[in-house]
Amino acid sequence: MSDSNSSESHTQQQDTTHFGFKQVDKNQKVNMVKDVFQSVAAKYDIMNDLMSLGIHRLWKRYTIDCSGVRAGHNVLDLAGGTGDLTAKFSRIVGESGQVILADINDAMLKVGRDKLRNLGIVGNVDYVQANAEELPFPDNTFDIITIAFGLRNVTDKDKALASMYRVLKPGGRLLVLEFSKPNNELLNKVYDTYSFHLLPKIGQLVANDGDSYQYLAESIRMHPEQEVLKSIMDNAGFEQTTYHNLTGGIVALHRGFKF
Repeated sequence: MSDSNSSESHTQQQDTTHFGFKQVDKNQKVNMVKDVFQSVAAKYDIMNDLMSLGIHRLWKRYTIDCSGVRAGHNVLDLAGGTGDLTAKFSRIVGESGQVILADINDAMLKVGRDKLRNLGIVGNVDYVQANAEELPFPDNTFDIITIAFGLRNVTDKDKALASMYRVLKPGGRLLVLEFSKPNNELLNKVYDTYSFHLLPKIGQLVANDGDSYQYLAESIRMHPEQEVLKSIMDNAGFEQTTYHNLTGGIVALHRGFKF
C-alpha cells in the first residue's frame, strides 16, 4: 500500500467510530445515541427491571457501598439517566452536600427530574445537560463521580475520562459501572443468546422499539473488556485502579482515584 493510501485509511479510521456493530462518522454518533435514549426514556426503568430481573438494583447498591460517599460530599452522577444513584446519594450527602445528575440526553434528564421530585428528593440535587467529554464544571469540584451504564455510549472514552479526572478533587474517586465480558464461556454463550435474540423482542414488546435494544446489545460487545478499561483509566491519570466483576462478569465495577 502506498503512503498516500495508508494515510487516507488512517484518516478515515480517525473520523469514524462504532455505533453498535456499525461504523459511523464520529460527528453522527452523539445524535444517533441521543435518538436511542429519546426513544427508550419513558420505559427505561421498567425495561431495566425486566432486562436484569431487578439485579441492576443490587449492582447500583454495590456501587454506592464502594463510593465512600458521606455527608457533605459533592457528587456527580454522570449519565445519571432516571436518577437511581442520585436518589441514594442525595439521602447520604444530606443538606450540607450536593448531587448533580448530569446526562447528555434531555429526555432522560426530564424523566429523572420528574421521578426524583415525585419522590420528594429536592434541595440538594441539581440537573445539568452535559457531554461527558467536555464537562462544564471547574477543576477539582467533586469528591465522587459515578457513571453507570453510560461510558460505553461515549464516543471518545479517553477524552471523557480525562474530563472526569479534571473535575475530581484530589483524593476523589471515580466509579464506572458498566456491562463487561463474562468470565465463563458457558455464561458468555447464554448471555449472547439472551442479548441478541430475546432482548430486542422484549424491547419491541414493552417499549415498541426493538432496534434500540439491538443497539444496546451490540454496544455492550463493543465496550472495552475489564483489563482494557482499567488500562484506559490508568492512562487518563487515575491511580490504584481496580475492578470487581459482578454476576460472573456480565457487569464490572471499575474504581480509580485522583491523587
